[in-house]
Amino acid sequence: MYALARLLVLALLALSLLAQPAPPPAAEVLAADSPRTTVAGNTFLAPVGWKLSVRDRATVLEAPEEGSRVALVDVQAKDADSAVAAAWAAYGIEPKWPLISTSELADRDSWTNRRLYNYQTSPNEKRVVGATAMKANDVWTVTIVDLDQAVSDKRGAQLSLIFGRLLPKGYQRESFTGKPAHKLDAKRLAELTRFIEDGRQKLDIPGVSIGIIENGKVLFAGGFGRRDIGSPVKPDGETLYMIASNTKALTTLMLAKLVQEGKVTWDTPVTKILPSFRLGDAETTSRVLVKHLICACTGLPRQDFEWLFEFNGVTPENVMSTLGGMQPTSKFGELFQYSNPLAAAAGFVGGHAAFPALKLGPAYDEAMSTRVFAPLGMTATTFDFKKALASANHANAHAPDINGKPAYAAIDVDYSIIPVRPAGGAWSNVRDLLRYVEMEINEGTLPDGKRYIARDTLLARRAPQVAIGKDVTYGMGLMVDTTYGVPVLRHGGDMVGYHSDMIWFPEQKVGAVILTNGDQGALLRGPFRRKLMEVMFDGKSQADAEITSAAKRLFEDIATARKLLTVPPDPAASEALAAQYANNALGSIKVTRNGAKTTFDFGEWKSEVATRREPDGSLTFVTITPGIEGLEFIPDAAKRTLTTRDAQHEYVFQGK
Repeated sequence: MYALARLLVLALLALSLLAQPAPPPAAEVLAADSPRTTVAGNTFLAPVGWKLSVRDRATVLEAPEEGSRVALVDVQAKDADSAVAAAWAAYGIEPKWPLISTSELADRDSWTNRRLYNYQTSPNEKRVVGATAMKANDVWTVTIVDLDQAVSDKRGAQLSLIFGRLLPKGYQRESFTGKPAHKLDAKRLAELTRFIEDGRQKLDIPGVSIGIIENGKVLFAGGFGRRDIGSPVKPDGETLYMIASNTKALTTLMLAKLVQEGKVTWDTPVTKILPSFRLGDAETTSRVLVKHLICACTGLPRQDFEWLFEFNGVTPENVMSTLGGMQPTSKFGELFQYSNPLAAAAGFVGGHAAFPALKLGPAYDEAMSTRVFAPLGMTATTFDFKKALASANHANAHAPDINGKPAYAAIDVDYSIIPVRPAGGAWSNVRDLLRYVEMEINEGTLPDGKRYIARDTLLARRAPQVAIGKDVTYGMGLMVDTTYGVPVLRHGGDMVGYHSDMIWFPEQKVGAVILTNGDQGALLRGPFRRKLMEVMFDGKSQADAEITSAAKRLFEDIATARKLLTVPPDPAASEALAAQYANNALGSIKVTRNGAKTTFDFGEWKSEVATRREPDGSLTFVTITPGIEGLEFIPDAAKRTLTTRDAQHEYVFQGK
């Protein structure tokens, strides 16, 4: 009897063990960027250092920082909504965040029925969550992003690696390698200008100026729309715009000239030129070479709030001093991390090498004037804001208001770039920038045949210093993009109300400049680059659909965000605010009320605020002035604080 009972117990134990789920397979830690496939055979690249595991239909990638994941889930479903629901189940969690909107995306790379799903996370969660559904080979593939906010910012280039090469099984991306480019004749040029005007209207950008050059000949330099929403005057090829971070490429050109003169080398330790230079700690400082200042490869993350909020009376010397308190969050050359203050240091160090007797700001300005602007004939380009805004032919800054209507943008914020101007403070026009682009295409030779700079010295700026995904690398103030098989050199620029791009195809000797005076202009640049390739190489039609989709999504997103806001803000929450707050890095906030309206005055600029109720029950104050809308401030009445976050950094303002 005892033996029988024992056998029954053992049998039941065996059955219970069989009934238990098998342990999850061990995660693979990637020793290098590695090609992999999803369950359905779709190809992608898995980044070095990430863990990869497969859970049923979900291929899950976890960042080196635990708790941040990307899931690529293949499912059979009747539609996108069903596919997303099945994907979350396969991923293994029930999404707790409210789904606030969905947006249709243009077909791309043989993916069809693409739809983006936007979830509302609470600022206190410090999390980025989203999903995208798309279909190929009769299978839905859903990408789920579930990331810590700081990890998302730090590892943005690795996310580009994953998604930039996520392609359907059996699909090869279109390539123009070895394909001769068509001459940009009148018909093809008309298609490009038609595209710009159509895109401008769909995105409701007030004004756009473009320039196109081929084999040293300017084919087009003109404008569309209006320089100002209050006037019918059209922009043209001479209209001044702020070019923002396009300035970086001009700054590295100045450095290249100094290299040619023997005043610096790319590998000179920065402290040898400017002994007062400091970054993070002594060990980090000792490793910084001239090229590291402008390569986005040192691991120094964005800390833009520290120059956007507090800039009155700030000098380049102050900026350099502030760098001493900034610390890299990744190793040299490991990750693309973009730092405007460090790029500014590149210009100031170069200026000091050229004119050591001058203060840093004037030295940089003089170095740019004598080494870049004057030799290239860029007579309209300036760092003088007052001069640019006094010009009869300048474009004013615009942005949609919280209801999506055209409005003047908060240009006061743009003055913040003056102390860090080597990173983005230049004003220019299409004509001047085409002169620069032509020199780049001609590899250092001017239109009259005179050599301006040695070829090797110029091209050193294009050598890859760090990857931005698989097909894009960052050199020194320049990006090289080979997504479609042919190298495209470029750099963009973004400040409040101004968004721009410089583009050239060195092998085809074609270049272009696009300058816009509305925040929606940021959405026109990428499709314009694609359209230029379509026209040059008879590529598949893609750019027009991208513009239509981007415009629809933009205004849907604005409408969605507006529904979540209470304007004027919640009166009880507003009354609970202190009269003033202060933070050591970002300065002060003065809270003022005018009737039901509440305004946060930061000294240099100010914005009316709204309130937004978050999914976790908390309440957030949100700026709503056009151009700076969407900055979040989390109140804590008990502690009398306001907290804001900028990617990898958190700032707490203490009430007084």
